[in-house]
Amino acid sequence: MAAQIFITGGTGYIGSRLIPELIRRGHSVRALVRESSASKLSNGAVPVVGNALEASTFAGAIRPGETVIHLVGTPHPGPGKGAEFVAVDLASIQASVKVAAAVGVAQFIYLSVGQPAPVMKEYIAVRAEGERLIREAGLTATMLRPWYVLGPGHRWAIILKPIYAVASLLPATRPGAQRLGLVTLNQMIRAILHTVENPPPTGSAVVVDASQIKQKAMQLA
Repeated sequence: MAAQIFITGGTGYIGSRLIPELIRRGHSVRALVRESSASKLSNGAVPVVGNALEASTFAGAIRPGETVIHLVGTPHPGPGKGAEFVAVDLASIQASVKVAAAVGVAQFIYLSVGQPAPVMKEYIAVRAEGERLIREAGLTATMLRPWYVLGPGHRWAIILKPIYAVASLLPATRPGAQRLGLVTLNQMIRAILHTVENPPPTGSAVVVDASQIKQKAMQLA
């Protein structure tokens, strides 16, 4: 069944590749963008001009019954970007949850991050707070937790594959290797598509880790 989609971060690393696939599968897509970025949107998506960091700029833009996909985040997150995580990642999820909760959406899909983890504590703290806000708002939600998404311009982590392979073989390290495993950009997009088309039970908020993202990607019809 075709879904009505409202997406934030639609011109970014994942969003720019996700939107064409959503449209190809028959879904209707509206995307929150700054006026200066509207021309970067994929063909077929309807721009909604606003600032993802300020709820007042798109209050009322999300419609009842829509599926919201929240992808806004600091590009190339790293340990030295704590202030950006608060200013961008946290501010944007606060705004999106506020607007979505006010109208009653069908599903809220949040791109979070694998956790717990021994590094990137500031980033994880902000994403965990985003998950808390979603739960507190009572939204029907899916919170996807990739650790690193391999794709164009995002390939340095491929050197870790042998380490993950070994860790997956050992009982003591297997859970962490699965939870913090690497996923490809294609797997991430397919997992989001599967989530759009297979929402969780109404009123529930589910967490999907890296191993489950891969499973969802394989299950996409």
